[in-house]
Parts: sequence; structure tokens; C-alpha cells
Amino acid sequence: MPDLTCRLAVAGRVALAAFGGYAVAALSAALMALVLPFSRAEAVSTGTLASFAILAAVVIWVFAARTLARAALSLGLLAALLAGALWLAGAFTTAGAA
Repeated sequence: MPDLTCRLAVAGRVALAAFGGYAVAALSAALMALVLPFSRAEAVSTGTLASFAILAAVVIWVFAARTLARAALSLGLLAALLAGALWLAGAFTTAGAA
């Protein structure tokens, strides 16, 4: 029977896969919607469809990582890089607000 430490590690991976995977998928979908050289509707659709594959890949990677800390650090770094790329792409400007 698994002990409490093992159960908490699995619960941590599940939480990280769910919330971290969603964050990375959402950030990547937003970035693709801004930078893909398609019409706006096609870029948003492509980014949204690709985000499902990204979410699946992140979930698989979180459970394949050697430790929970390594998975969390890597996802945090990836999310920060995607947020920085969004900032460089101009996603956080208020030029369009009226």
C-alpha cells in the first residue's frame, strides 16, 4: 500500500499537470494567435487547436519528469518564457483600448 508521501507526490503531479498544463497551453495559444501569419480567425483557430496537443504533451511530460520539483521548475520557466514572448509581441499594450 502506497504511503502518504507517494500519494502526495502523485496528487502534486496531477495538480501541476492540470493547472500548469492549462497555463502553458493558454499562453501558447495566445502567442500563436498573435504571431501566426494567417488571418486573425485562422490564427486563433490554429492556436486553439494546437493548444490541445500542447496540453496533452505537458501532462505526459509532468508525469515523465524525474521529480515533481523539476517538472514545476520547468513549467514555470516555460510559462515565463511564453509570457515574455507575449509581452514582446505586444499582447499587454493598451493601445487598442478606448
